[in-house]
Amino acid sequence: MQPIFVLVRPQMGENIGAAARGMANFGLGQMRLVAPRDGWPNSRAVAMASGAGRILDAARVFDSTAEAVADCTHVYATTARPRGLTKTVVTPERAMRETDARLASGERVAVLFGPERAGLENDDIARANTIISVPVDPDFASLNLAQCALLTAYEWRRQTTAVPDTRVDYAKTDPATAIEVEKLAEHYETQLDEAGFFFPDHKAPGMKQTMRNLWSRMPLSGADVQLLHGVLRQMVRWSGRR
Repeated sequence: MQPIFVLVRPQMGENIGAAARGMANFGLGQMRLVAPRDGWPNSRAVAMASGAGRILDAARVFDSTAEAVADCTHVYATTARPRGLTKTVVTPERAMRETDARLASGERVAVLFGPERAGLENDDIARANTIISVPVDPDFASLNLAQCALLTAYEWRRQTTAVPDTRVDYAKTDPATAIEVEKLAEHYETQLDEAGFFFPDHKAPGMKQTMRNLWSRMPLSGADVQLLHGVLRQMVRWSGRR
């Protein structure tokens, strides 16, 4: 189950296509359109969707906001301006966390996005249960329709998909194993010892420990280890020829 993105009276086909593309980026596929200004289907939306045409093909078109959300149990409305209506206001992060829980319990959730020129009208917002407000700079609070859809879709993905904060991509290789790193450390330690690097003698144990720690901190791949072995062998050969 996923939230339904409802674009209310969108004015530009390009923004509809860009919103579809943003939805596809983050695994969403249910779009509804309320009275698109230039009719539907729209060739400019298809061009801008750039590979997300399946979302446009499946999009449902309605004459009014009330019809578009009639089968939903909870409706969020995105707006940056005070509207004189008493509503709970949440961030996109909180909204998508709540949405995940609501969907898991069998509810159907919609998110309203307003037209480009002025956003949602009060009649639209009155049909929503909760307002989503993006914490933007109040001196420049207006968000483009597609940008707002993208941001909300991103928060949906964040709340529903476990993604590590940091990772290392090993190009065409695998991470070095502990034994590979150990052998590399021994190789360098042996050659540096022969070269008289660990001097004076009473500092040698601490210097070796520091170097071992250096190797363990580096996110080495198997290919990296082989390269560093080769570098050291070549340096030793060059030194011997001298």
